[in-house]
Formats: sequence, structure tokens, C-alpha cells
Amino acid sequence: MIATHTLETVGLSPEQLLGVYRQMRLIRRFEEALKSLYARGEMPGLAHVYIGQEAVAVGTCTALRRDDYITSTHRGHGHVIAKGGDIRRMMAEVMGKRGGYCQGKGGEMHIADFDIGMLGANGIVGGGMSLATGAALAARVRGTDQVAVCFFGDGGANQGVFLETMNMASVWKLPVIFVCENNQVMEYTDSRRVTAGLDIAERGKPFGLASCSVDGMQVLEVYAAVRGAVDRARAGGGPSLVEAKTYRFEGHHQGDVRQAIYKKDDEIAAWKARDPLPRFRATLLEDGLAEEAQLASVEAAVETAIEEAIAFGKQSPEPSLEELNENVYA
Repeated sequence: MIATHTLETVGLSPEQLLGVYRQMRLIRRFEEALKSLYARGEMPGLAHVYIGQEAVAVGTCTALRRDDYITSTHRGHGHVIAKGGDIRRMMAEVMGKRGGYCQGKGGEMHIADFDIGMLGANGIVGGGMSLATGAALAARVRGTDQVAVCFFGDGGANQGVFLETMNMASVWKLPVIFVCENNQVMEYTDSRRVTAGLDIAERGKPFGLASCSVDGMQVLEVYAAVRGAVDRARAGGGPSLVEAKTYRFEGHHQGDVRQAIYKKDDEIAAWKARDPLPRFRATLLEDGLAEEAQLASVEAAVETAIEEAIAFGKQSPEPSLEELNENVYA
């Protein structure tokens, strides 16, 4: 159960907390549906699922407005859903169909929705950092109070662009929040083998960023940290770095046969015991913020939404050869 003072300080109503649970559940079921589609050969390419990290995306995006910006990673489905993306168009996109966000040409690693401030997932490690910083600069130039959030992983923290963008954001006091999803592994490598220092959050301090490390398996802890960073950014206080320590339950992609080599069974079991969904569900019940019937209703609605999204994707037509060079740029 989450400590009572945490629930008191986050400032979310029972209805909003129920919405938080719904979004986490929707991400989990969307990703489980992708696993099934991939196993049946109903989607092209790979499937990089977000299972285990739902609390980071939802905790972060709950602190944002619709017109705020986010940039994502190759493991970006959770970010799109948490920001309010249409799972029908997402499902069509991962199936390579015309009804998808990118008319089926982007696939599961390149979904974007500018209408909700989702500036795109990115197959380049750390590729979203400069985009988010640029969006924050644009907001500053236009005189709006929008903020930008950059999601990146522990692997992205070892890219040179991380230091470059933190430096620029700090010098110009830009309204950008760097959210590091430290899921403990870089593709097929334990991040502790190749990353100096215990906390990636410490890297922001020499640049003057307000920095903290939080439990990425606790959605309200993530929300509270990001909400503070967002409020500070809107008030002109400059950038922040939030490191959310979380865990990727699945392999780097579906069909990753090497996970048994770089992850130990007891480690996986220990992290799964802290699964953010059942923990938050239990919190809502134990603290009297939701009843079992309400949660069951939310779960049923999510199942219906997933079924409708799969049907939409399957019914959407394939892009034609005549469309091959449309909406493509480099």
C-alpha cells in the first residue's frame, strides 16, 4: 500500500486515480495483445513491449496537459497511450495498415500524434532528447507555458546528446523534463556493467538541473516527482531530471532468446513481485478510493477497447503501391 501522506499530497481525486489505473491497465493489455499478434504473424517487424514500466508513462503523463509535448523511444507504446493516443490507430499502425497513425509506414517504433503533443517515438537511442529540448525552446520563444518531456532509457543516458541537451536546457532555463526510465538493461546488457555511478539522476546536478531518483514501480511517486518538475518549469524554473527505477519484464523484443543469459530468474521474480498494476489496484481498494465493482468495470471496458482496436486494425486496408512515396521524408 502507498503511504497515506503520498495519497494526500498528490492532489488527485478518486475519479482521477481510477483513471490512472485504467491507463496502466490499457497499456498492459495493449502490449499483451501485441505479443499475441506477433506470435501469430499478424504484425510485421519486431515488437518491443512496455510491460512492467506502465507506472512511469502514466505517472508522468498524468502530470501533463494535452498541449504539452513528449518524445519517446523505440519502446514507446505506453507513452502514446498515457498521453491520450488512439489505440485503434496504434493497432492498425503496428499491423502495417493504412488506418494507422503513419498509414502503416512507421510501424511499432515510430508512432506520432502531434494533436496530443506526442512528437514521435524514435529508433535512435537518445534521439528524442534534442527534439524535446527544441520543443521547449519553441514554447519559450512563443511565450506559452507549455513544457516538454523526454522519455529515455538507461542506455540513452550514456549518449553524448544527453550532456549536450542538459547543458543547453540549463543555460537557457528551458521548460523541459528529462525522464529516464532506468529499466536495468540496455538491449541485451545489464546496465550496471557499462554505466558508471549508482544513480543516473546525479548526472543532472552539475548542470544545475533539479534532479531526483524515484521508484518507477509506484505510479504516484512518479507523478509527484514529475508534477513538481512541471510546476517548476511552467514558472520559469528551468529543466529537471527524474530517474524512475523500473524493470522491463520482457526481453528486448518478442523472440529475444537471450534474456535467460543477461537476466537471472530470481531478479525477474523480485521485480515482478513489485508489479505496478496489482500494487496500485490494492492501494485503491485498501485506502477506500475504489470498490471492487468499479475496478472490474474498468477492466471490462479495457478489454472491450482492446478487442475493438484489434478489429479496427484487421479491417483496415493495406497501403497500396501507389502510396509508397507519399508522406515519406528524410
